[in-house]
Order: sequence, then structure tokens, then C-alpha cells
Amino acid sequence: MESLDYCDPGFTPLVVLELTSETKEEAIGWLLRRIRDLQQNGGAELLVEQLGPGVGAQEKENPNMFLVGASQQRLLSGAEDVGLFKECSDGSMRAFTCTNKHKFKDFKGDGDSFLSMAECQYIIKHELDTLRARDETHVPGYTEVKLYPGKSIIRRLQSKGILIQLFPLHEKEELKRLSFSWYKKVKLSFQPLDDIRHYYGEGQAFYFGFLEYFTFALVPMALIGVPYYLFDWEGYDKYVVFAMFNLIWCTVILELWKRYSASLAYHWGTLSRKKAFEEPRPGFHGVLGFNPVTGREEPIYPNAKRQLRIYLVSVPFVLLCLYLSLYVMMIYFQMEAWALSVHDDEPTFWAGILIFIPSIIYAVVIEIMNLIYRYAAEFLTEWENHRLESSYQNHLVLKVLVFNFFNCFASLFYIAFVMQDMVLLRQSLATLLITSQILNQFMEACLPYWLQRRRNKKMINRVRKRRTLEDKELPLVEQVRLEADMSMYLGTFDDYLEQFLLFGYVSLFSCVYPLAAVLVVLNNFTEVYSDAFKMCRVFKRPFSDPAANIGVWQLAFEAMSVIAVVTNFALIGISPQVKAYFSDSETQLILWTVAIEHVLLAFKFLLAFLIPDIPKHIQIRLSRLEFESLEALKKKKMLEASELSKKQ
Repeated sequence: MESLDYCDPGFTPLVVLELTSETKEEAIGWLLRRIRDLQQNGGAELLVEQLGPGVGAQEKENPNMFLVGASQQRLLSGAEDVGLFKECSDGSMRAFTCTNKHKFKDFKGDGDSFLSMAECQYIIKHELDTLRARDETHVPGYTEVKLYPGKSIIRRLQSKGILIQLFPLHEKEELKRLSFSWYKKVKLSFQPLDDIRHYYGEGQAFYFGFLEYFTFALVPMALIGVPYYLFDWEGYDKYVVFAMFNLIWCTVILELWKRYSASLAYHWGTLSRKKAFEEPRPGFHGVLGFNPVTGREEPIYPNAKRQLRIYLVSVPFVLLCLYLSLYVMMIYFQMEAWALSVHDDEPTFWAGILIFIPSIIYAVVIEIMNLIYRYAAEFLTEWENHRLESSYQNHLVLKVLVFNFFNCFASLFYIAFVMQDMVLLRQSLATLLITSQILNQFMEACLPYWLQRRRNKKMINRVRKRRTLEDKELPLVEQVRLEADMSMYLGTFDDYLEQFLLFGYVSLFSCVYPLAAVLVVLNNFTEVYSDAFKMCRVFKRPFSDPAANIGVWQLAFEAMSVIAVVTNFALIGISPQVKAYFSDSETQLILWTVAIEHVLLAFKFLLAFLIPDIPKHIQIRLSRLEFESLEALKKKKMLEASELSKKQ
């Protein structure tokens, strides 16, 4: 087999598959045959070529890198296999089928430009993931790597460390156009969500859509917060009005987001798309048994054993971490008390600065603890041995959210409701918010960019030894090896987590620090550009994720909004203005506060019920599509019945 060291016009590389450099020849040959075999023979029927050696022969390079592509006809049949929705000539979104391909809006000729590159790469990944073992008992050359009939070969190779990575290639010209319209010019306008979706897929587009929506939703609160802060701050009992505004705001924006996300999902063809059957995670292991769903033999892990691991190890560990977080918080309050005593004894300029030092140190410690806990949570969730990726993600999100919420907000709750010191609450909130934003911007964009820039310079210097580059344009082989060395994009988890915590800072306590919304708007404005930059320049291109919404994060934000209702009304209850009405009976104050807070919660849930999650015009279109599908099924059954009667 000849290696590919130039861009062959008959072969468009879409996905890179890298095996370990020590992989045995018989295993490589077997895998490539399975990838190239016809579908009726159990293969993936894809095109695959080996990547040629790069520039600079003195450097060690992994020879086992392969470029995977597919013929146009194979991609179209794959689009039908994955249930891809595309726009029809009549404007409706329907599942693509090869028999009705000419009824779709952008299908012309052989359909060369019908599928986006992201869709093609997703199809190839799907076909590789569903490449299943047949009668092989083990991977050739590796008797210890067992294979089970009907199980995914690629996932098995990943779990055993033979397959290092599988990633989609960037398309340089399209990436340049996207970069220019997205982050290379600063502008006060909407993001190119359709272009982002076209290049990266729906999962990424939904994150940037949510980031944009959340930023614009914060603008009214920021506009109210600035004059409120400037002209009305000295009266701490005046935050009641702002707290009431918070109660309504955090409910309405989440309900309107659900409607907006449904519109995006329909426009992108994922709203009514059926969820693909989930294969076991690469890291899942167990004893060979019978799966009643698939009817095949595969590794089985007892659910009771998993639950024991969760409740006897994971839950106690999380509780221990929460205790440590509480211990660190009490140390912070001791430092705060010491700084205030120094300032009171000698109120100099430096003593005034010293007041903020404990909060800054605590904010940095919070970020470090969050980072360490994240690694521990990933290890524990992996150890729990979840069969499906969705189950793994849900348990990981729950662990991380509980700790991050407690770690970031426990001190603020303590100051607000135990100490009832609104001046210290304002100072702590401002310091935590500003410090966490600075650290996040550095860790998310600046540091990865600096590391990637060093890698790029090394690669360009290597190539310049052999040839002169125009505009620093790397040849295909070097571009592939450069992308292989890039950091793997780990998904939108950390991005959503950051927005979740910012939403918490704003919705929970911004009534005592109205500038919180302003700071978050400024942060998100820069976040759009830093996230866009790292997607285009720092990380490998991720595979498209055909999402229909923001998933479990919608539930997380709604839970935060419920906590926000309780917190804001509790802040109203302890305000001097309200306490003055109940000066004789504190019990009566508590009862009235709890009663009205319950009424507001009921109103919140009523509002959520009354605002439909899906806009009316989209509901009509979906109902029409369902009706037409039922009618088509009826006609098909009638034709089959008439043909059967003719034969008799």
C-alpha cells in the first residue's frame, strides 16, 4: 500500500485514525481490510490511505496514521443510516432518503455539496463505530484482546489502547472564512450560528447560541443595575425591588430560551431526529453475558455492584470534599476578620488594600479546588463503570455541579444569612466574580494558545528546512501531523459549567451587588471571542454532535433558578425595610416570608407551564409531518394488501 504524501484529487481525507507505533502488522492489515470491505460483507465500505512520512526524517514520527474518506454515494447512504434531517423543497425538515434525494432543497447533480464536511465526518465516525466483530475471537496479533460477535471493533481498540485517537480534519479555507466572520473582527452583532453549526455541528452551535442568548438576556439587568448601583447603593434596604426583578427575570429567560432552542433545533433538523442506539462506552468492562436488548453476548456489569460503588464510595467522597470546602471557608473568614482588625487599628491605604487580599486568595483557592475535584470526579465516575456515555455524563455532571455550587456559593450564603453583613457580601461577591473571570480567561484561552503557538512554530521550522512556504501554508502531511499534536477538545462541559456559575452569581445575589450583571456581560462578550479563537486555532476539530437542546444543563439552570427564588425572597425577608413591619414578632416574619416564597414558586411553575416549550408554528409543522408519515404508511399497507389479494 502506497502512503499518501500529497492531496490526491480522487481522495478527500476527512478523518484521521492513529494507531500506536508498536501496533502489529497483522492487526493493521486486518483493520484496514474491515474498513474497506463492502457493507454486505460486514465492512464499512470506506476509503483509507496511510499518511506518508513528514518533513525532517531525523525526528521520530508515528507511521501508523491513516486518512479515512468515502465515496459520495457511500456518504449519502450513510446519511440515510444515521437519520439525517435536511430541508425539502417545500421548506419542511425531513429525514433524508436516497430514493427521494431530488426532493431536497440543496441536492443538485450527484449531491457533491449536499452534505457539509461536518456531516460527512460524523457519518464516517458512525460507520467506523458500527464496524462490528464477526467470527473473530481476538484482534489478530493480540490474543489477549478478545472480540465478541456484534460488538464495536473501534471501541474495543480504543479501550485496549491500540487506537490512540480518531479525529476529523479541519478544512483550511472554510475555517478561514468562519474565523473572519466569527472572531477576527470585533463587532456588536449576532454570531454566525448557522456557519458554526455547518462547520462544527449542532452541539457546538447550541453552546454558542446559549452563550449569546444569555449575554443579551443579561443586558436589561445590567442597564437597571448601573444606575441602581450609582444612585441608590447606600440604602441597603432598597435592594428589595431589584430582588423582585431577579425573581421574574431568571424564570422568564429560561422559558424563552427553551422556545428559541426548539426553533434552532427545528431549523437544524435535530428536533424530531430519533436518538441513535447507544453502544457501550470504550472504558466499560464486565463479565461476558447475554444482553436481552441486542440478543448478543457482550460484557455485563451488575447494576447492584455499580450502585454499591456509588453509595459506599462516591457519595462519602463527595461529602468529604464538601467538608474540606467548608473547612477552607472558615479559614477564609478568620483571614477576613484579621484583615478587618488590622484596618480598624490603622486605616491606611495599604490596610485598605489588605481587606481585599483574603477574598482574592480564597477565590484562587476555590478555582484550584474545583480543578482538583474535577479530576477526582472523573476518576470516580470512570471507576463506577457506567455502560453508556449518557449515564457517565449525567453522573459526572451531578458530582461536579454539587461540589462547585457548594464551593463557590457557601461563603456567600454564610455571609448573607448567618452574618447578615451586606457590605461584606457585596465585597466578597465582587472579588469572587472578578478573580474567577480573570483566571478562567487565562486558563481557557491564553495558556492553551501559548502552548499551541509553540507547537506551530516547531512544525513550520521543520518544513522550512525542506521548502519555502507561502503564507505559512502547511502541506497536507504536515497539517495532519500538526492537528494530531493539538489538544483534544473535551466538549462543552467546562463552558456550560462556567456559565452555570455565572448565572448563579447573578441570579442569587446580584440584588446586593447590581454590577454583577455588568461584569458577566463584559466577561461573556470576551468569552465569545476567546472560545471561538480556541475552537479555530487551539484544539482539534471535534466530531459533530447532533444535539436537539443543551441537554442536562437545561435542568441544572432551572434548578438554579428555583434556588434563586428562595434566596432572593430570603434576602428580602432579612432586609431592614421588611423587618420594620414585623418588629414585634420574628416568627411571624419567617412564616410570611416562607408563605409568599411558596406562592412565588407556584407562580414560577405556572409560568413555566403556560409558556409552551415549542412555538406554535413549529408544533403545527411537526404535527403535519407526523400526519403525512401516517398517511404514507396507510397507503403502503393498502398497496401491499391489494398486491397480496391479486396473487391469491
